[in-house]
Amino acid sequence: MIRVASGRAAIAPMLATAGPLPSGPLWAYEVKWDGYRAVYAGGRFLGRSGRQLTGPALPPVPEVLDGELVAFDAAGLPSFHAMQQGAAPVYVAFDVIRPELTYDQRREVLDGLRLPAVCPAATVSPSFDDGPATVAAARELGLEGVMAKRRASRYQPGVRSPDWIKWKFVRTGDFVIGGWRAGARPLGALLIGTPLPDGTLRYRGRVGGGLTVRTERALLPVLRDLVRPASPFAGPAEPGTWVEPLLVVEVRYSEITPDGRLRFPIFLRLRPDKLPGDCLGEDCG
Repeated sequence: MIRVASGRAAIAPMLATAGPLPSGPLWAYEVKWDGYRAVYAGGRFLGRSGRQLTGPALPPVPEVLDGELVAFDAAGLPSFHAMQQGAAPVYVAFDVIRPELTYDQRREVLDGLRLPAVCPAATVSPSFDDGPATVAAARELGLEGVMAKRRASRYQPGVRSPDWIKWKFVRTGDFVIGGWRAGARPLGALLIGTPLPDGTLRYRGRVGGGLTVRTERALLPVLRDLVRPASPFAGPAEPGTWVEPLLVVEVRYSEITPDGRLRFPIFLRLRPDKLPGDCLGEDCG
């Protein structure tokens, strides 16, 4: 079932900034996981939107964990498609939410929890010193990308910080649905945008590629429940059926044109774990 997220987690996770991957001894490197971001606290998994997520049963942990719920395919590689098909997720922890500690200190605390030894459905994301080697290995395995984290940095809950840099092999971003239009099927394309300070959306274009029959069956009833009479976009947009700007989707694209439109956008997935206000287009993730 697709649900509109509401509320926020008691502790919002720290967020990364998109950009060129830094190098040098001041940085540590981790792979970027393709799953649902989740804080584990008090026996519950909470997404960035504050919605409780379904995850594996973990033993009591004396820390608030930051990580990702990830499903793996038959080859042992992370696969969001496998999660959509019902594969049981594993919790991949990559931090503890201890703002008073540096990254290196937090990693010592995390490793000391011995998660893989006490729970087969949990593991710890490895941390590496060599950025180029991490990039090469992640690319060879077909992973989503790499994260660089400043070793001396503190954990900043809810802050999008340049102390964490994300670098993806393909360009993707999170955008808000503002409407849809019919095509060969009732759901021919989504009309998407990014939030503006006044609550409207900046129009980013329409996305038709990647919308399968299965996606249409799941998404169209939700869109129809959100119909509104007026456009949520601040400026001109293609005609369609307007909806309340509450749903977030992840889109792959080749580039952004000078007028802010996406070129060759492809729908990847709905993101019920994210809120519209979190979306910065190419910088959101």
